[in-house]
Amino acid sequence: MAPPPNFNLNCPVPITGQDHVTLAHGGGGRMMHDLLERIVIPAFGNQPLESRHDGAVLTAEKSRLAFTTDSYVVRPLFFPGGDIGTLAVNGTVNDLAMCGARPLGLSAAFILEEGLPLATLEKVVASMACAAQAAAVGIVTGDTKVVDRGKGDGIFVNTAGVGVVEHGLAIAPTSVRPGDAILLSGDVGRHGVAIMAVREGLQFDTTIETDCAPLAEPVLALLAAGIEVHCLRDLTRGGLATALIEIAESSRLHLDIDERNIAVEENVRGACEILGLDPLYLANEGRCVAFVPAPEADKALQIMRNHPVSARAARIGQVSEAPASLVTLQSQIGTRRILDMHSGEQLPRIC
Repeated sequence: MAPPPNFNLNCPVPITGQDHVTLAHGGGGRMMHDLLERIVIPAFGNQPLESRHDGAVLTAEKSRLAFTTDSYVVRPLFFPGGDIGTLAVNGTVNDLAMCGARPLGLSAAFILEEGLPLATLEKVVASMACAAQAAAVGIVTGDTKVVDRGKGDGIFVNTAGVGVVEHGLAIAPTSVRPGDAILLSGDVGRHGVAIMAVREGLQFDTTIETDCAPLAEPVLALLAAGIEVHCLRDLTRGGLATALIEIAESSRLHLDIDERNIAVEENVRGACEILGLDPLYLANEGRCVAFVPAPEADKALQIMRNHPVSARAARIGQVSEAPASLVTLQSQIGTRRILDMHSGEQLPRIC
């Protein structure tokens, strides 16, 4: 049998014939989703990767381990309430938490631009140490590389994490079921606005700080209480809306959301109105959504509200069978609209 016309016999990955397509700076939302679906997953396809989750859950003898990695290129390096170091630690801890895992250890790899002030590196490393201590996890291995001046934008950080899964649940988008309640752990949009304000030199009546924080404690508390958690997702690049759309597409179910139950700080809402931004699509670094059976929603909310990082947890919607693969939003004034995935980031270099 002859091979298909767009297939390279030396490589098991189909060739699309679109070599002229290039990545846009800060490309996100639909673009990054399509990149994963068309290039990355077909090339590396395996069951953990195809779960399309924040990390992979692997079996080692009788243990289940979660593994994740992420790179941080945020600009500026320092912003109200955090910096690239706190982002790197909390982001990886949160990805493990979204797998329902207790973090065991992190790695940290630094790509440093020639000429970076040593004081900057010391400050970032100190922030990472504090964040790791707060999350009760150690940074146990790492690497450092230096690139030519003008090639690294100061400092880039890659972190990877390993955690242990101490329950029998399969926490993933494909585990979402019709009738599930959708819980949001707190207000949205603060991280994106905090970065934008510093980047553009904007002045508001009050300083807007990032929401960057570890989410492991409330997640592990839910699991310890026996809550049947179906899915967890932290709301980083692309924000709440993009996370929900990805889950709806993976589960092939309908998510119906009530905007009136989504908390947005007044200063964040005002900044978004001035700048023409939608807080539902802005990155967060200490917020997540949880999908649980509706009868367990009230108990789950009570548990989440016992932890400062999720003290404002709220039920924002529910899951149904149809229309499949869609997220609909009931607005503040009661109208309904479909949430679409943006073709690019509202704010690039956000994490």
